[in-house]
Amino acid sequence: MEDIRMAMLDMLGDPGAQQYPQVARRIRAGGDALALWYARADLMAALAGLHGEQVARTRMVSLSAMFEGMLPRGMVSRPTTIRA
Repeated sequence: MEDIRMAMLDMLGDPGAQQYPQVARRIRAGGDALALWYARADLMAALAGLHGEQVARTRMVSLSAMFEGMLPRGMVSRPTTIRA
């Protein structure tokens, strides 16, 4: 789980943590994989604000893959046919 937390904080980066301190706090305080999973929405919004939605979505795909096998069945993102 710590590798997921570190990946999320790395994605946010220092400038992002300064601009979105509540997101960094939520990631640091996430006590389990489920809490970090739900923090993805805030991270996505912060990344979109920092880098644009396309970059944010690309980063979130790689992050979501890290949760494989750590969440209850049905909690993982499903592939979508929606194209940007």
